[in-house]
Amino acid sequence: FQTELRKILVSLIEVAQKLLALNPDAVELFKKANAMLDEDEEDRVDEIALRQLTEMGFPESRAVKALRLNHMSVTQAMEWLIEHADDPAADAPLPGQTPSEATAEAGASSAEATGGPSSEAGGEEAKDELTEIFKKIRRKREFRPDPRAVIALMEMGFDEKEVVDALRVNNNQQNAACEWLLGDRKPSPEDLDKGIDTNSPLFQAILENPVVQLGLTNPKTLLAFEDMLENPLNSTQWMNDPETGPVMLQISRIFQTLNRT
Repeated sequence: FQTELRKILVSLIEVAQKLLALNPDAVELFKKANAMLDEDEEDRVDEIALRQLTEMGFPESRAVKALRLNHMSVTQAMEWLIEHADDPAADAPLPGQTPSEATAEAGASSAEATGGPSSEAGGEEAKDELTEIFKKIRRKREFRPDPRAVIALMEMGFDEKEVVDALRVNNNQQNAACEWLLGDRKPSPEDLDKGIDTNSPLFQAILENPVVQLGLTNPKTLLAFEDMLENPLNSTQWMNDPETGPVMLQISRIFQTLNRT
């Protein structure tokens, strides 16, 4: 089901974007959706844990990195900081992150705060802004490789790009990623971006479902689809969400029903 679900999500994202773009309030809707991502707890560092480490005398930037590497565990982060106290590489960005990316994202946020179309802006400008917001949402929701797994696999001799590809294909599971790297590397990262046949009975049944139809007009549903696409482990969170859960439940039921026939 997970393989088919990914294909379904890829195609539903395209449909949702087209539907939402038709809404006259689309730009404002997606600005709100983009703001929702800024409030995402997953990207935040535990402030209490960070304060504990900085009060011990550790530099804030290293403390943040240590907490992210150790899943916000103060004890493990402290051990990492002590172990790497004299390691100049400890100040390097985590695998998959670069200073230029951080600068670019900060610049994008600044531009959003100061920019925006004037009241006289035409439809094309609004469309361009909507496209940029789509890109920004996708960039924030893009796959985040497990830093520890990246380091472990790179120490085996693989380069960073192929390691990140392996973890993306295998949902951040280090052992499965290692087997993928040593094997025939199927499916490929490109295969992950292929959608389902939009003329198939399954996809048509999904689109004809009233709950799904309503959900596709909600920006939060698009965010959920984007997130589950790149971070499958977050599916449970969206299944339990009162707005997106019913949509996911209907998709699952339709899949199970048609799969039995």
